[in-house]
Amino acid sequence: MKRQLASLTSGVLNPFLVSVVVILLLSFESASSVSDAVKWLLIFVTVSILPVFLVIIYLAHNDKLEGIFINVRGERHKIYLLAVCSIVAGCILLLNLGAPMVLVASLVAGLSAVFVFMCINLLWKISIHTAFMAASVAVLTIVYGSVGVLAVMLVPPVAWARIEMKHHSLAQTIAGALLAVLIVVVVFRLFGLA
Repeated sequence: MKRQLASLTSGVLNPFLVSVVVILLLSFESASSVSDAVKWLLIFVTVSILPVFLVIIYLAHNDKLEGIFINVRGERHKIYLLAVCSIVAGCILLLNLGAPMVLVASLVAGLSAVFVFMCINLLWKISIHTAFMAASVAVLTIVYGSVGVLAVMLVPPVAWARIEMKHHSLAQTIAGALLAVLIVVVVFRLFGLA
């Protein structure tokens, strides 16, 4: 029963879905109209999240990856490189189209985190699930204040799920969360948003 709950928690609060929800919230918070918010959301997701997700689905379907959440450390290298390329393309596009700075800062924070985690992954597997959730809490807290802090309640269940499923150790979940929050705070300060 615990294993099923952990699997459900890990599946529902996965990095892709969490990213889409956060970008949705940021788009509607920062855009001047609903149509602009939808435009930024679609551009952001189409350029930066969807390509990585589709490649992972394709590779998992063709048995090139163990699964869509890439629990084997050695399978993560190429996905990290793809994510870096995809996010760089997203940054360039958003900047050229005049996107709200909070969206650009979020993408730069994501790029920074992916790069740092890619380097760490050479020696050690860090929890991306926990990192994305903690980064999301940091971004939502910066943008929404005390209301955003409420999302912190989602970090422990994600960390527990990853540990319960034996995909990560406690240290890997804590390191992912702390590094992600640090990166978000630094990047948002550099953008003058924190």
